[in-house]
Amino acid sequence: MRREDIIFGMRKSARYMAVVITVALVLVSCIWYAALREDRQGLLTVSFLDIGQGDAIFIDAPSGRQVLIDGGPPTGAVLRRLSDVMPWWDRSIDVVIPTHPDSDHLGGLIDVLKRYDVGMIVYSSVQGDTKTFAAFNKAEAAESAQKIVAMRGQVIALGDGAYLEVLSPDRLVPQVDTNDGCVVTRLVYGNTSFMLSCDAPGAVEDYLAALGTSTLRANVLKAGHHGSKTSSSPLFLGYVDPAYGVFSRGCGNKYGHPAQETVERFARFGIPTFDTCSNGTVTFISDGQAVRPKL
Repeated sequence: MRREDIIFGMRKSARYMAVVITVALVLVSCIWYAALREDRQGLLTVSFLDIGQGDAIFIDAPSGRQVLIDGGPPTGAVLRRLSDVMPWWDRSIDVVIPTHPDSDHLGGLIDVLKRYDVGMIVYSSVQGDTKTFAAFNKAEAAESAQKIVAMRGQVIALGDGAYLEVLSPDRLVPQVDTNDGCVVTRLVYGNTSFMLSCDAPGAVEDYLAALGTSTLRANVLKAGHHGSKTSSSPLFLGYVDPAYGVFSRGCGNKYGHPAQETVERFARFGIPTFDTCSNGTVTFISDGQAVRPKL
């Protein structure tokens, strides 16, 4: 064999070994990255997704269980935002909660049900009459997920001491206004909590206060109905007494959300607020003792 052939063979083998080593290093890096992503280090993360005019809240519990409350409008925005808060290989969500049939809460969940494996769907008994509601029902029917009608008193365990409690509705509400029948939940982890009040109007908020104020206190309040003037009543704000408020809404929306009087009410109570229009996705982190915004 010629000397040139031997040298060429050695170089070819070296290049092959370099490729093998590079691939192995990439695989090891991916494994370590995945392991680090899966270790929540005892932290609860709650993200109010920037999906335009609507609501979409992603909860990543310390145990690794995940919850998506609402999916915003049917624009595909929720899928883009989920890719920001979930690892690319994760194609499952443990619990999905469509709070009510309005398109700006329900629409994006149609794509979510098609893209992700969902373990449980918890929904209000309130009925809608739109094409979006019909399309969601069709997508939901195709799912093998466990389906539960939301009712006050239900608790959804998320592991490691975190749980969601349903505060409203407290009965079957098929014929009420969709906002009146939306699913109000409170997320609890240790000594911290989040009030997630969907589009509940002031009358529902005050009714919840009348049922008992022990379940209202929260570190973070997602302002009802995107900051509408018909929600975030003074009584409710007083009992929730949040350290932070969040307005989930689209810039320049036709409804004028958040209403100026609501913004002023939060200010009067000394509650600093975040806004998905101006701040983008708003994320909070809880260690069970305190809640801090992720800046």
